[in-house]
Amino acid sequence: MLITDDLQQRWWALEAKLIERFGKKPDTEAVLFLIGMQETGFLEEKISKEQKQDLMHVAICTILGPSGYYLKEGNDEEGWPHFKQLKTLPTMPLHEQDNFLKDHILLYFEQMGF
Repeated sequence: MLITDDLQQRWWALEAKLIERFGKKPDTEAVLFLIGMQETGFLEEKISKEQKQDLMHVAICTILGPSGYYLKEGNDEEGWPHFKQLKTLPTMPLHEQDNFLKDHILLYFEQMGF
């Protein structure tokens, strides 16, 4: 599956807004990191590799929640959200995975009014 023109146009529009806001072009991983920070309120000057992975995991669970893949069960004592996987993620080639994530990221930002 090739990226659709509509998806590409919407992604470029999001990138432009993020460049305007942060001063540099983010890749998909950076956008997921930002979503994780937004969802957890986690703001530290130094972030470990494990914390970065945790933030990206929160982001993925959050963006895939509306499609029925994950359900937020609540937060732990440190305030980190925990999710339950409701259905198996589809198996697809890497480029399709990227488009799948981008589409869900765009939906997330639309729902956030960004």
